[in-house]
Amino acid sequence: MNSPGPIILFGSGEISASGRKTWEWLFSQREERPQVAILETPAGFEPNSAQVAGDVADFLRHRLQNHDPQIEIIPARNHSAADDPALLAPLHHANTLFMGAGSPSYAVRHLRDTRAWTLLRAQQRRGAALVLASASTIAASRYALPVYEIYKVGEDLHWKDGLDFFADYGLSLVVVPHWNNRDGGDRLDTRRCYLGQGRFAQMQALLPAQATIVGIDEHTALVVDVANAHCQVLGQGDTTILNNDRTRTYRSGQRFPITELGPFHLPADEARLPAGRWAQIDAQRNANPAAPQPPADVQALAAARSAARAQRNWQQADALRDAIEQQGWTVQDTADGPLLLPQAGG
Repeated sequence: MNSPGPIILFGSGEISASGRKTWEWLFSQREERPQVAILETPAGFEPNSAQVAGDVADFLRHRLQNHDPQIEIIPARNHSAADDPALLAPLHHANTLFMGAGSPSYAVRHLRDTRAWTLLRAQQRRGAALVLASASTIAASRYALPVYEIYKVGEDLHWKDGLDFFADYGLSLVVVPHWNNRDGGDRLDTRRCYLGQGRFAQMQALLPAQATIVGIDEHTALVVDVANAHCQVLGQGDTTILNNDRTRTYRSGQRFPITELGPFHLPADEARLPAGRWAQIDAQRNANPAAPQPPADVQALAAARSAARAQRNWQQADALRDAIEQQGWTVQDTADGPLLLPQAGG
């Protein structure tokens, strides 16, 4: 078994200038060519889900072109799609896994108990880097902050059960991105992921004592290197750790032992994974090559077509379908969104 891959948690700015430096750091640490799989699930409810993922793909292709990343977008936009073995095939061959913006609650609901979530966990244990940003850092927590429900809808303060990714490593983490957000200016306190310090203090009181809060500033990333049992802060801001009535702040460039997050340990191969799933993952990885993926220009045409359909511009959508077919690809509209398939003989 390979050593587990690094876990990178972005507070924000994953496709900004500061984020580019973090991606550059990650790709420079690894010898192999980046094979990046972008999972759409957190934004799967949005009409422009393909564009949200496409923006990340375009950023990596253009801003990290010196590393020549190969990028595959996986349109697993709901629970059934996130459980589709054919759709998820590229995950078996990726060495960098990414999930980003969207709704934390939606991501939890549509990834829980799916093949996609099992594969992400297994691939990271096999050595793949796992990169999570904003909403996805919340969804991966033991307790997920329901940002939209509280900040936008006005529900009572509460936590939701998250996907609890770090339980595999003995940790009970509550990740809070946008820790120092200032979008509200002087009129509205939007720190602590838009809740404000006052409401967040009430939220903190609702957590069990063993939970560790990890607050990550804007344009900042926390690298959790489970293989070497340490963490490092990258980017423009700080990372704040709150547990056991203690608060520690680590600035950009600083390292600290992973045990600051809790009682860390490395998992056994199949620990906490569905019975027999490890063997299935290995069998599929060895038996099935990655499905052919459309080039960037075809993905861009598909994203533009999705936007045209969302605006009910059917004439433009049909023209874009024709342009896709001229490139040797067929677009299929499914209940889970459009799929791009190579034409026979293409």
